[in-house]
Amino acid sequence: MIPALWIAKTGLDAQQINMNVIANNLANVNTNGFKRSKAIFEDLIYHTVQQPGSKSSEETISPSGFQLGTGVRPITTEREHSQGNLSKTNSLKDVAINGNGFFQVQLPDGNAAYTRDGSFQINPNGQLVTNNGFLIQPVINFPANGNNMSVSRDGIITVRIPEQTQPIRVGKLYLANFVNDSGLSNIGENLYQETEASGNPSISSPGSHGTGLLYQSYVETSNVNIAEELVNMIQAQRAYEINSKVITTADQMLQKLSLL
Repeated sequence: MIPALWIAKTGLDAQQINMNVIANNLANVNTNGFKRSKAIFEDLIYHTVQQPGSKSSEETISPSGFQLGTGVRPITTEREHSQGNLSKTNSLKDVAINGNGFFQVQLPDGNAAYTRDGSFQINPNGQLVTNNGFLIQPVINFPANGNNMSVSRDGIITVRIPEQTQPIRVGKLYLANFVNDSGLSNIGENLYQETEASGNPSISSPGSHGTGLLYQSYVETSNVNIAEELVNMIQAQRAYEINSKVITTADQMLQKLSLL
């Protein structure tokens, strides 16, 4: 059996995963707060015929050795947490983060999650929630007769009450920051959860301890660059075709051997 067949197969598998990652990026180009991913690869174990630096004769050593590779494998999908563009909306409940940090969310099971999607709503109980109904933490309650919601750059939320001249404070948005954003686990619904790789969250006011500022009536768009993804897709397609060609060529070599 020609090893090139199996080596090329690992290349096909790797580029298929690469294409899947690119497809997911493009599928989420209009998802608020979405962060693009990229597939990371490494070479497989080598078959060493002669170690570099070993003796090639009694008086000489091999300067580079003789090692044959066995292919490639994907090792991780790394999420890039670069800033997305801020898009103006007509909703006072939309809040975008310009800089580092995540909004804190409480899941139905009581566990914490984190999101960059600040397209908020107010539930029937007068509480600030995500589009999926998950509570923003700490809980922010709005009075039934409150209106003209205002969010300051550092997260203070106020509303106006009829017959009162000054707005009243109803709560404050805080941001969670992580040592390693790429270590967060994606759980869908624009949410992340902490892991040992991400480290514990550091909670602080927007604009402090390295966190970004908040912008009301804006949402952060996806950081996917369509042109870049299309270029990556072409490269993945070409790499897939090349590995397919290797398999075809290796098969032709086997056919010729069988005729000897």
